[in-house]
Amino acid sequence: MSQSALVLIGRILIAVIFIVSGFGKITNIGGTAGYFGSMGLPMPMITAWVVALLELVGGLAIVAGFQTRIAAILLALFSVFSGVIAHFDFADQMQSIMFMKNLSMAGGLLVLAAFGPGALSVDRAKV
Repeated sequence: MSQSALVLIGRILIAVIFIVSGFGKITNIGGTAGYFGSMGLPMPMITAWVVALLELVGGLAIVAGFQTRIAAILLALFSVFSGVIAHFDFADQMQSIMFMKNLSMAGGLLVLAAFGPGALSVDRAKV
């Protein structure tokens, strides 16, 4: 399999969690805002929309390879912050695993930001 195909598959795999999560938040924005409010996040409805759109649009940008470095850096930062906010409970093994999952996603996204989206991408087609 070519390097270009592997990078495309990697982009799809790394983005799917953001696309599915963002879509889920948008289709239940009231529930998302309620959950965010229960966590003490400020302006829960606005925060819910910002997070949902970041996940959905950022994930789609990663898949397409459009503005990949920007999308990857934003999603990497989001992954770290959301891990700290929502999963920073090392007494709970599941939360610890979720925190490490977020760090792993951030690591993959930073590699993508550093090396780019590969040849099969909108970014490369523009060059």
